[in-house]
Order: sequence, then structure tokens, then C-alpha cells
Amino acid sequence: MNFAEAADGTELAWASEGEGEPMLLIAGQATSMDGWGPTAELLSRYYRVIRFDHRGIGQSGKGDAERYTTRLLAEDAAVVLKAAGADLAHVYGHSMGGRIGQWLAIDHPQKVRTLILAATSGGRWPNASAQPDKAALEALVSGDMSRLEELFFDVAWVRAHPEATHTFFNSSASAWAKVRHFRASREHDAWSELKAIQAPTLILHGTEDVLTPLPNALLLREHIRGSVLVRVPGAGHGLHLDHPETVEWIRQFITRKSS
Repeated sequence: MNFAEAADGTELAWASEGEGEPMLLIAGQATSMDGWGPTAELLSRYYRVIRFDHRGIGQSGKGDAERYTTRLLAEDAAVVLKAAGADLAHVYGHSMGGRIGQWLAIDHPQKVRTLILAATSGGRWPNASAQPDKAALEALVSGDMSRLEELFFDVAWVRAHPEATHTFFNSSASAWAKVRHFRASREHDAWSELKAIQAPTLILHGTEDVLTPLPNALLLREHIRGSVLVRVPGAGHGLHLDHPETVEWIRQFITRKSS
């Protein structure tokens, strides 16, 4: 385990595995670096995978409450990249991690080789079709794993991967930090800035995602110039874990954009 120091002095825990071009994984709200589980292992066969705990999560410090916004959490991500000696990296963000990844690509374009956004959005959208299902949102706030599993993962995958499922839903985080993560994700709004993203961008989105409905991905594709959208049939919010075929799609995208 390694630690990087954020702008306000907060210690950010990070780890690295594998060899090759650096790839930074940015987890969703209140989810630790361990939540990437088997996906991180798969990716580390091809890339140097860098993971970290957001402030207030896992082994990272709590830090300043005012810094719990997606844009400032992106500054934490930039600090981790610097500590890892990765001047340029592929960036893969899931859910709130995708929101953070957007700001990283906007504010630090020189650090982002490619951008992969999974199950995420550019912020709130007035059209009701882009809003989360009310019951799903209530389940998310409840933190009840039995209610959340079906929103994130395929039932068969959960049965086959009980340890990875448990790790994903049981990151170490105080109620104080969880509230601030939820607020940071909810208040994210990058729609007007997304046109500034220069990195080749791959958008992965499940067709059955009720926490971040598919119209959000369609809007991201419209706002991020040259981005590519892949709809994942039957996938919910946790497609980054229960659909391992996405790793090969990511590899193909990166290879194509690097040639």
C-alpha cells in the first residue's frame, strides 16, 4: 500500500499492479479500490493498473469536508497519478468515478490518454427519462446489499462471485463520508464543459441501468466530441464487474486509438 498527499494534506491510499501503460481506475461513490475486484485483475494482465481509495473511504484520510465535490476529487486523482509516476494514463471511471474522470480529462488533459466512462452521467438532466428510478434511488441510500444486488449485477454473477459482491458493497466508510460522497455525485454538473474533453472516450452503459438510465449515455455521446457508445444488453449499474467482456472491448478501443 502506498500513500499520496492531497492538496489539503489528506493521505490517499493507492496501489499498483501489472505492467504496461498506466491505467487509473476511479471507483464509484463510497466504494474502495478493492471494489474493482476481478476487473482490476483482468486489466492488470495488459496494463499497469493504479487504484486508490477516495478520501473518506478505505485506508484514505477523511480530509476537508469542502473538498467533497467531483471536481476536487478529480484533483485527488491527479495527485495519485503523480505519486505513481504516471504522467499519462488511461482513465476508467465507474458511476461517480466516471464523473470524476470527466473533470480529470477537462482540467488535466495532458494526463489522460483515453477515457472510459461506465454507468455514469454528465450531471442532472431535466428530462425525466434520464432521472434514476425512485425505488432504485431509495435502495441505494438504504445501503442494504440485498436490495442493491439486483440493481447492479446479474443474479448468476452474484452467486458465482459472493466474495467480490460482498467486497463491492461493504467498503469501509463512515456515515459522514457516505453522505458527502452521495452529495458530490448528486451535485455533479459538467454538461457545459464536456466539449473540452480531448481524450478519445469510450462510454459503456447497461441497457437495464435504473440508477443511471441509458439516456444519460446518449447525452454523454452528444456532448463529448468523437466519443463511442457501447450499449451492454441486459446490464445494470455494475456492468464493469459482471460483464468481463467489456475488458476486451476496452482493449480494442485503446489499441484502435493508439494506432
